[in-house]
Amino acid sequence: MRNLMLLAALAAPMAQAQSLEVPAHSMLRLPNKSASVHLEQLRVADSATLLLPATLTELKIDHLELGRDARIAIAPSEVPLRIDAGNALLGDGSEFSAPGAPGTYQRPARSGRSLELRFAEVDAERLAIDARGGAGAPGYVGLDGANGQAGGCTWGQASRGANGDDGGNGHDGAPGGRIRLSVPQNFPQEHIAVRLDGGAPGKAGAPGKAGKGGASKGCLVYRTDPGANGRSGQAGQPGLAGADGQLILQRL
Repeated sequence: MRNLMLLAALAAPMAQAQSLEVPAHSMLRLPNKSASVHLEQLRVADSATLLLPATLTELKIDHLELGRDARIAIAPSEVPLRIDAGNALLGDGSEFSAPGAPGTYQRPARSGRSLELRFAEVDAERLAIDARGGAGAPGYVGLDGANGQAGGCTWGQASRGANGDDGGNGHDGAPGGRIRLSVPQNFPQEHIAVRLDGGAPGKAGAPGKAGKGGASKGCLVYRTDPGANGRSGQAGQPGLAGADGQLILQRL
């Protein structure tokens, strides 16, 4: 009930700042009613996740607290997202997760979300960001060739097996996101862990198998010559790996 009340409060355009808490081991999605949200306080408890929609472009937080293994998960979008935190306390294993979506046969892979993260004050043993690109979809598997028709025992001619189709080419992986990270001057760089790998290439589609030539069946003495087998198709080409993203680190 408490989460429902929070969602109802956040669904309206924010004239005033709100506070939000995501209980431990739970998941809460921020409504997509506004592109800009201001929270006085955001607390995501241990092993909890706050989902940010693709329509959100700016999130301002006066005080941010992420518990152990807590996540702020950010939906893929071509539009960058700015997160501006006055002060942040980040627990062990916490993460800002903004990877791209893997490709399918209907749509290409999506790139990691580009982020602008600014922390005026931050207390963390590890500031982790994941903005890897989505993996490309594999190529289509080629269709197997049909088997030839059987011939008679003393007349008729068996037909040749059909050729297998070629496999489709794998699709390209998407690039990693572009991260602009601003942290205090004294925050150790070795405490920053950012994953910006491009998406894995889609695997080549397997070739279709050759159809078998037709052959006579059930003949005791005579049988017509069997038909020749078809040819197997050719395997497709693998896709290309996505380009790695970019990290721009600035000191406040």
